[in-house]
Amino acid sequence: MKVRFWGVRGSIASPGPNTVRYGGNTTCIEIRTDNNELIIIDAGTGIFPLSQTLLAELPVTANVLITHSHWDHIQGLPFFIPNFIPGNLLRLHGAFDPVSGKGVEHIMSVQLQYSYFPVREAEMKGRIEYVTLAPEQSIQIGSATVTPYLMNHPVIDFGYRIEANGKSVFFTGDHEPPMNIYEPEDDGYAEYQTFVDEKADSILRAMRGVDVLIADCSYTEQEYPAKKGWGHGTFNSSIQYAKDAGAKLLFCTHHEPTRSDDALDEVFRQVLVDNPPQAGGPDYRLAREGETYEF
Repeated sequence: MKVRFWGVRGSIASPGPNTVRYGGNTTCIEIRTDNNELIIIDAGTGIFPLSQTLLAELPVTANVLITHSHWDHIQGLPFFIPNFIPGNLLRLHGAFDPVSGKGVEHIMSVQLQYSYFPVREAEMKGRIEYVTLAPEQSIQIGSATVTPYLMNHPVIDFGYRIEANGKSVFFTGDHEPPMNIYEPEDDGYAEYQTFVDEKADSILRAMRGVDVLIADCSYTEQEYPAKKGWGHGTFNSSIQYAKDAGAKLLFCTHHEPTRSDDALDEVFRQVLVDNPPQAGGPDYRLAREGETYEF
C-alpha cells in the first residue's frame, strides 16, 4: 500500500516562502492499494496537483472519501481535472448532512452554483457518482475495505479505516478527543460522561493495530486551552491515540496555517522531547506535501 500526501495544511491554503518544505495546500491524501486501486481522502486544494498527475493514466476511476464538508476539505473538487475529460469516473463518498437533509451530492451542488463556479455539473464530461455512507458500515472499493467512523468536529465528520491485503491505514480527519461539556457537579455530568466514554472507545477501536495512523495535530498543549471546542487535536493527543491503538507509525497533519515550516520543526522537536519514541512503540513524523510512504 502507498500513501502520498498532497495537502497537509489546515483551515486555509497557505502558500509562500515560509511553507515550502511542508507545503501550503489543504488536506488531500492519495492511497494506492497493492492492486493500484486509487482512493483519495479529502479534496482540499491538494487534489488539484494530484489530478494533474492522473492525466498520465487515463481513464481514471477515482474513489474520493470526504471526511466532512468544511471548505478546506472540499474546495479542490471543482478543479479535479479528470471531471472535464470523457471516460473518467469520480465516485464521491461521504456522510448524510442532517442540517441540509441531503447526502454527499450536496457538496458538489453547492460549489457548482453559477455564482461561485462557471461550469455546471451537467457540463462536465466525466461521470460523477455519489455514495452516502453510514457510520461503521463498511464498503468495498476493489481489494480495499473502507469503514467510516464518526469523529468529533463541529459538523458530521468521518474518520476512515482502509484495509487491503493485510495492511491498514486510518485517517482521523479533523478531530478533537471527545470531552465532557458539563462540570462534575452538574446534573448531566455522569450521563454525558457515559456518552464520552463510549465515543472514545469507538474511536480507539477504529484505530486499533493500524500500520499507519494519520491524525489531526493542529495545536500544542500550550495552544489548546484557547482552542478548546474548535474540533482539533494536539500533538500529544494524537501521540496518545497512536500508543493506545498500537499503531506502527503516526503522521501528524493539519498543520496550523499560521505556523511556518521553521516554527513547525521547532514545535515538533519539543514534542519529541516530551514524547520520546519507545522501542516497540509507534514512530512519529510530520506529514509533508509530496511525501510517499510505502508499506
